[in-house]
Order: sequence, then structure tokens, then C-alpha cells
Amino acid sequence: MDQRTIAVYDREGAGYAARRGVQRPERAAAFASAVDGRDPSAVRIDLGAGPGHYVPLLGTPVVAVDASWTMASAARSAHPGVPVVQADLARLPFGPGTVGGVWASKVHQHLPAADLPLALADVHRALPVGGRFDLTVFAAADGGPTAEEVTDEASGDDLPGRWFTWWAPDHLRRTVEAAGFAVDDLAVVPAQHHDAHPRIEIAATALRALPDHVGAGMRLLCCGLNPSLHAADAGVGYVTGSNRFWKAMAAAGLATRDRDPVHLLRHDRIGMTDLVKRATARADELTTAEYRAGVERLDALCAWLRPQAVAVVGLAGWRAAVDRKASVGWQPQLLGPSPVYVLPSTSGLNAGTSLEDLVGHLLAAATGPPLRTS
Repeated sequence: MDQRTIAVYDREGAGYAARRGVQRPERAAAFASAVDGRDPSAVRIDLGAGPGHYVPLLGTPVVAVDASWTMASAARSAHPGVPVVQADLARLPFGPGTVGGVWASKVHQHLPAADLPLALADVHRALPVGGRFDLTVFAAADGGPTAEEVTDEASGDDLPGRWFTWWAPDHLRRTVEAAGFAVDDLAVVPAQHHDAHPRIEIAATALRALPDHVGAGMRLLCCGLNPSLHAADAGVGYVTGSNRFWKAMAAAGLATRDRDPVHLLRHDRIGMTDLVKRATARADELTTAEYRAGVERLDALCAWLRPQAVAVVGLAGWRAAVDRKASVGWQPQLLGPSPVYVLPSTSGLNAGTSLEDLVGHLLAAATGPPLRTS
């Protein structure tokens, strides 16, 4: 979360909290009912809880989480029987599948736009398949195609100094879906009370899926064909020992930690995604239409985050969606502004490609295309 925003809440949060209250309590009740319908004993998280206005509405057991010490203390005072955790929303201290629902009301908007995919991946990790996620953020006033980031000078904020990202509804939907969720409902609610902007409200369900691990400043974006069921369950692409992706990445000096996509993005500046987000037992279960839709999604992702290059791992999807005569190497087509390198499959079943060959291909992709001479 933006550190300046946390500092503002630490300094002035108590007075701000007194001016705010619950909006749309029926939505919180619907969240509680959805979690109870799946597992009444499941823990639900009030993420960005502030002073805990929504805590009594979300059902029990509930845990309040906020990055600000002042706000966490206010929630603890208001609800002495409720566990309160001070934590960053992008680094949640919960194990995989340990919570049944996450309620996040107007907190993820305090992240830079490019940080949202990784934060949502962390929410997905904490939920089981079928877990409930309710997200509220402000909508961009101009209806732009992506997101607008603003400082306090432009926000008209009654608590100056906070960071805001205002989202376009369609772009937010795509970002949530790429994090492994089915968006069950999306509503744009007109501005009311203290809010100067309309709100986007999303109700979503966690799928058996592998979230994107992407963000700003990627030197390389690695794109698989689609996740296996093992990868979806583990939250890590190419997780099985028979796949040579991580071995090749380590041998190439590109990955400094094994099978850790978060570390790969944050420290090695390499992202991970898939052409098709649907997890399957076998890649041949996918259709040409899915591959083509996946390339369109990937093109939009690259236009937004602008990785220096994209490495598509496996020829089959690229041939199905883009060029049926494509061969390994740099492609004439771009994704967004990003050049594309297609690699052979890293599967252990691809005996015709050695580990040394894969290392060479990954290094070529990370180095970038050769300069063109006129």
C-alpha cells in the first residue's frame, strides 16, 4: 500500500473515521450470507477495515486488517472481541485457503494501478476455491479505458495526501478475472454522501485458477499456454518436477528463487501469465477460440504494463491463435508495444529440446530482439 497514504491515516485517521460510516449495508449482509452459505465457520477478513464500521455486518468469525496503526487501534477499541491485524494489503499474513471471504471496501484504490494484480493474487491465495471476494473502488470520472492515478491536488479529497487510483469498470473486471476470480456481479454506483466519485462494486468467486503475477517495470513477461490443475492448486506455474521451466530460469540466472512467482516479479522483474487462464489437466483440451481470445487479453495487458519483451512458452498456442507457420524465435507481431519470443515447450515430454537449449532461448528473450539495421 502507498506509504504516504498510511502515514495520513496514522496522523489523521481518528478524526476522519468519525465522519464516515457504513454505506450500502445490504451489500455487507449479502457478503456474510454468501460466506455462511458455503461454510458458516469460515473466517472472513475485513481488509482495510479502518475503525471497523463494517465488522459487525460481515458475520463471524471475522478478522479486521488495516495497514495503519491508528486505524487498527480504533478497530480494536470498537470491537474488543475481534482479532485485529496490522498488515499491508499487498502482503497478507494468511496461509493458502485459510479464509472463506475477503471484504475490501475502498482500500485497493490506495495502490498504484500496476500493483493491483499482485495484491489480488494474494487475496486469491488466501481463499479456497469457491471463496467470496467483495471489492469496492472509485470509478474514473471520465470513463477512460484503463485507470487514472491521482494525487491529493487533483482528488478533491477531504483527507489530503492520500493516493488514489480511479478505475474503469471493464479494465477492473479484466484485472480481477486475471487474478483467478469469476466476477459474479459488477455495479457502478453513483456518488453519494462524502464521495466525489461513483463506486465500482464487484462480487467475485475464487476459481481453481492461477493468478497473473504481473506489475510495472517487467524486463520480461513469461507466458505459458495455460495452467495445469497442479499449478492452479499450488499457485505457481510449472510447479511439477518434470517441467524444466524453473531449472532453465535458474541456470540462465533469471530466477534467484525456485518456484516463487512473487519473488520473480518483485526482485527479478519477470512476470508470469498464461495465454488461456482456464486450468486443465491437458493443454490439448483448449480450443483455438480460447487461444485467440487469450492473445487479445495478452495484447491488452502488454499495452497497459509494457513489458520489455514477452516470452511465450510453447508453440502450439501461438500457432493456433496468431501464425500457424510460426517457428521458435522472435516473431514479427508485437503484443502492445512488446516484442514476442516464442520458446519450445519446457515440458519434460519435449525430449527434443535440451535444458541447455531452453536456457539459450530464455536468455535470448531476456536480452531482447536484435537491433534492426536499415
